[in-house]
Amino acid sequence: MNIYVSNLGFTVLVDDLKKLFSPYGIISSAAIILDKMTNRSRGFGFIEMPNQQEAQKAILALNGSALDGRVLKVNEAREREDRSRNSMY
Repeated sequence: MNIYVSNLGFTVLVDDLKKLFSPYGIISSAAIILDKMTNRSRGFGFIEMPNQQEAQKAILALNGSALDGRVLKVNEAREREDRSRNSMY
């Protein structure tokens, strides 16, 4: 399951995310999304957990929890919408 984590502090690293989620199960990947221009964190990231039950437990436990003084929003990631540059509304 792909998990979306938002409201991350700009100093949070991928290893911090892994440490936060690892008590709940196996993590197959972790990423923090960076701004293309500044190369700074955009304040959100993704965790991939192969076991659905472990992922659900992590979501329930960590949504609303604090990391570096910020309250996290944690939920199942939605499929990315196609945002074509040439589309008209």
